[in-house]
Amino acid sequence: MRPVIGVVPLFDEEKDSVWMVPGYLSGIEEAGGLPLILPFTAKEEEVEEAAALCNGFLFTGGHDVDPSVYGQERKQTCGPSCSVRDALEKKLFQTALENNKPVFGICRGIQMINALCGGTLYQDLPTEYACRVEHHMEPPYDRTAHQVEIVPDTPLSGWLRQASIGVNSYHHQAVKQLGSGLKPMAFSEDGLVEAVYMPEQKFVAAVQWHPEFNYQKEESSRILFGKFVEACGT
Repeated sequence: MRPVIGVVPLFDEEKDSVWMVPGYLSGIEEAGGLPLILPFTAKEEEVEEAAALCNGFLFTGGHDVDPSVYGQERKQTCGPSCSVRDALEKKLFQTALENNKPVFGICRGIQMINALCGGTLYQDLPTEYACRVEHHMEPPYDRTAHQVEIVPDTPLSGWLRQASIGVNSYHHQAVKQLGSGLKPMAFSEDGLVEAVYMPEQKFVAAVQWHPEFNYQKEESSRILFGKFVEACGT
């Protein structure tokens, strides 16, 4: 029986529709998991019922996290947020921690996990941080935008067995102050946190880059999906 992975959906306001980037699903499938797109709802009972069907959860990319989640006022440079999605992920993360179910975050995923752990975010890197590398690349997204340095003696170091890797990059927000219980696993060349984990949990890990866009070309991205699905199956 393949582990069932609950995947957080994306939302399009203009089309008033829920949608999904195929790479999130196929990356899980190729790693041996069964992806299940979660209902787009803020109703706690529905989230709990859906979560009970899953062995783990993938927090995908998408909207900016609302600054109220991490106790800040919205700046003009902050992008659109989605209150339903923020509420969905808040309840989902709480449920996952209570039941020790694996969580893997990608892009917005690392930002939301950090915010839910009490950390803060840069609302807009171009105006708040002295970036020295490209964090908001143009397509195609399956190529390297910059390098990340991997922190020794972390799960990421053990999984990849490399001191650094090249990653793609498409974001304008990032981890600022690290949340409680989180530890860094990688940093960008200009000092931004690029990967985190929670040592006290079975598997809570997140990356700022996008393995869903390059897992077919990059072994490191396949390993990330593989370790996540493996944790969901144990």
